[in-house]
Amino acid sequence: MKKNIIETHGLSFSFGNRQVLHNLQLRVPKGAIFGFLGPNGAGKSTTIRILLGLLPVPKGQVLLHGLDLKENRIHILSRTGALIEMPTLYRHLSGYDNLEMHRRMVQAPKARIAEVLQTVGLTQDAKRKTKEYSLGMSQRLGIALALLADPELLILDEPTNGLDPSGIREIRELIIRLNRDFGKTIFLSSHLLSEIEKCATELAIIDKGATLYQGSLQNLYQSAFQTNLLQLETNNNTLAHKLLSDHQYHVLPQEADSVTVQVQHKTEVASLNRLLVENGLEVYRLSSNTQNLEELFLHITNADAAAPATRQSEPAKL
Repeated sequence: MKKNIIETHGLSFSFGNRQVLHNLQLRVPKGAIFGFLGPNGAGKSTTIRILLGLLPVPKGQVLLHGLDLKENRIHILSRTGALIEMPTLYRHLSGYDNLEMHRRMVQAPKARIAEVLQTVGLTQDAKRKTKEYSLGMSQRLGIALALLADPELLILDEPTNGLDPSGIREIRELIIRLNRDFGKTIFLSSHLLSEIEKCATELAIIDKGATLYQGSLQNLYQSAFQTNLLQLETNNNTLAHKLLSDHQYHVLPQEADSVTVQVQHKTEVASLNRLLVENGLEVYRLSSNTQNLEELFLHITNADAAAPATRQSEPAKL
């Protein structure tokens, strides 16, 4: 079983009389790309500021690298890199010089500059002034700055904000490579759910400062499959409709060009396909309305909004 590189236990936080986090529970497995999702005002930025030691922890416990943040702040931060939206760069200096200044602050070996430049694909542009960098290049340099101390954990808040599709893809591929080839745990907060869907292995969905879902993407999709509708097309839809009905499948009223069946589990798809083929029918199409991450996210957060005001201690059921 993987150890957790981030854990929060009963984390609550208020700005004056306004409570922002309510008993927030997070478990980020070491080695994961962890998507951190929530609507605007859900408490994501506050959580990240607490994880980086920028806000105090008045209630609850925060563990990073297995250590209590209150007691080991300096040591924890030395093992943690971060990029919060846009990097702060000295625009009159080159990319290399920006890295050199930061390297001296974190006391990293000088050889790390060449290593991180190669990692983020900026070796050829290292001597250019950063005022000449595109937004995507600036973001990659910001990640290079976060990597100088060779941290085990990288916290990225909206790293693709404002980028064009090409820049978004470059950052996504870099995140995957940092995780796969360098073993970095990535804590990734983003509004681009399609990007989280393409790279995250685990995720948490929060709203109003409480955890609504936490777990793997695979488990989230499997739980959403429970009442899916399967559409199929054969060379004889009338016969297919009767055959499936006779075998106790939940078949919806027949349409002209397809047959719609309600299935409870994806294994039923293979079974009904085999039934149709064994009875001489040619199956032209099988398509499911499986929800994507955006639809599941809206389902979970909207369900929470419609629920009573009591906070949930268990993940929302789909």
